[in-house]
Amino acid sequence: MSPAHPSPDHHPSTSADARPFPSVGIVMGSDSDWPVMEAAAKALDEFEIAYEVDVVSAHRMPREMISYGEQAADRGLKVIIAGAGGAAHLPGMLASVTPLPVIGVPVPLKYLDGMDSLLSIVQMPAGVPVATVSVAGARNAGLLAARMLAAHDEELLGRM
Repeated sequence: MSPAHPSPDHHPSTSADARPFPSVGIVMGSDSDWPVMEAAAKALDEFEIAYEVDVVSAHRMPREMISYGEQAADRGLKVIIAGAGGAAHLPGMLASVTPLPVIGVPVPLKYLDGMDSLLSIVQMPAGVPVATVSVAGARNAGLLAARMLAAHDEELLGRM
């Protein structure tokens, strides 16, 4: 992860002795996706929603990716935001192993301007739902995650 990337235990707006468990997992296939995915973290920061950030590649670290998805709900996560470029299998693979909502962020790469990522994320088979935002639309992914959480949190709903 790059130096600008928050540590995986990053929890905004909390004191050291009163850290909440993260509600949102922000994951990406590579730390090079962070410049796009950082917008999701900033959107969550605006609403003081605790999150974690990690790199779990569907292709380079499939066991870790599956473990992340399988354990996410047990660790207290409520929503996963997954960004990936190219073949962009990360959001769909996570959705296949977790009961949590997954929001896919197509990350644009050098070729095809992210259209390959968009189509890869949006064309999930029946039974593997992935909410998809626009190419490089990580801010909207963060805002959508906030709205999902606000559906069951009156205080957060009032801040929306």
